[in-house]
Amino acid sequence: MALNEKQQNLCDANTTDFSGLSAMFVNTTLKRNPEESHTKLLLNVSAEIMETNGIAVEHVHMASQTIPPGVYPDMTEHGYDSDDWPTVWERVKAVDILVVGTPLWLGEESSICRVLIERLYGMSGLLNDRGQSIYYNKVGGCVITGNEDGIKHTAMTIGYALSHLGFTIPPQADCGWIGEAGPGPSYGDERDDGSRVGFDNDFTQRNTTIMTWNLMHLAKILKDAGGIPNHGNDRNAWKAGCRFDYENPEHRV
Repeated sequence: MALNEKQQNLCDANTTDFSGLSAMFVNTTLKRNPEESHTKLLLNVSAEIMETNGIAVEHVHMASQTIPPGVYPDMTEHGYDSDDWPTVWERVKAVDILVVGTPLWLGEESSICRVLIERLYGMSGLLNDRGQSIYYNKVGGCVITGNEDGIKHTAMTIGYALSHLGFTIPPQADCGWIGEAGPGPSYGDERDDGSRVGFDNDFTQRNTTIMTWNLMHLAKILKDAGGIPNHGNDRNAWKAGCRFDYENPEHRV
C-alpha cells in the first residue's frame, strides 16, 4: 500500500540521514506465493517507510526457500538433502535491522517462524570481532497478522528470542492487525467498495509507524556510536585460561 498521509508527512519532515543502514524483512507466512500473503502487505508498510528514508531494504520469503528445522548452521550435515539457510544467513549477517513477520495460527506464530528462530539460534555461537554475539548492534522487531488473539503473546515470544540472541530491541518494536474473531477478511482483503481491510485501521498504522521509526533511530544510534562497548560482555574473556586486559581491549593474555 502507499503510505497514508500521516506516514508520508513524517517521511517528508525527516531530517535524519539514514542512508548506509540496511534492513531485512522476513516473511514466515505458510503461503508458498508471497504475493498472496496478508502478512507481507503489512510488512510492506514498514519497508516503504524505511526505503523512503534511504535505507536499503530486502525481503525474504521463507516458504520459497528450502530451510529445514534445526539448530545447526547447515542441516545437510545433519541428515537433510538440501538447506538454503547458509545463503540466507549471509544476508542476515550483513543487515542492521531484522523485522520478522508472521501470521497467527491458534494464537501462536507460524511453524515457519519457529524454524527461523531455531536457525537464528543455530548461529548464536558466532562472535563479532569484539567477542560479542554476532547479533550485537543489530536491532529487531516483528509484524503480526491474523484473525484471532495472540499479537502481544507472539510479540513477546519473538522479541524475547531476538533479545536473547543479542539483538537490541527498541521501545514498541512490534505491531499487528487482527480482524474479528473467527472466519472473516484478512489484512488487505478487498471490500465491496474497493477499499482494503486494515489499511485504514489507525491503531495498526500508528503502531507500524512507531515501530519502524524506532528501529531506524536505534540502528542509527548504534552505528554512529560504533556499537555496544564490549566491556563486560566479551565472551572470549570467559574462556579457560584467558585473562582480559580491559585497559587495552585488543590485548588478551
